[in-house]
Amino acid sequence: MMYNVFMATKWHVLYYKIIDGKSPVADFIDSRKERNQAKILSLLSFLEEKGPNLPRPYSDLLEDGIHELRIKLSGDQIRILYFFCFKNFIILTNVFTKISNRIPKSEINKSKKYRKDFFNRFNEKYLRRLINENI
Repeated sequence: MMYNVFMATKWHVLYYKIIDGKSPVADFIDSRKERNQAKILSLLSFLEEKGPNLPRPYSDLLEDGIHELRIKLSGDQIRILYFFCFKNFIILTNVFTKISNRIPKSEINKSKKYRKDFFNRFNEKYLRRLINENI
């Protein structure tokens, strides 16, 4: 008898930090009221659970591996941009309030710039140590 064993990937959500140690996404979350913080963290938990299988309307692929997490807070359309790397990591890069039908190219470019900086400063081994995972 054969069994089909499916092991779900355990995703790890990490906050990108600019070279000065500040995290645009963490700073944004910290600046919100407790109720909105809970909503954001709940959606981040859902992203951590589903990874790239998180469907619309929660998430969408923008371009070149940059994704958006879509959140409505007190009538505002909030977007957190992120990318996947090293098999099971999700890196949250930047956040903004969407005010038009299109995602500003400047925000996508900022996320790409942060991704490039991230890969210049960190590798998979470092991230696995950071989360205390055996390599």
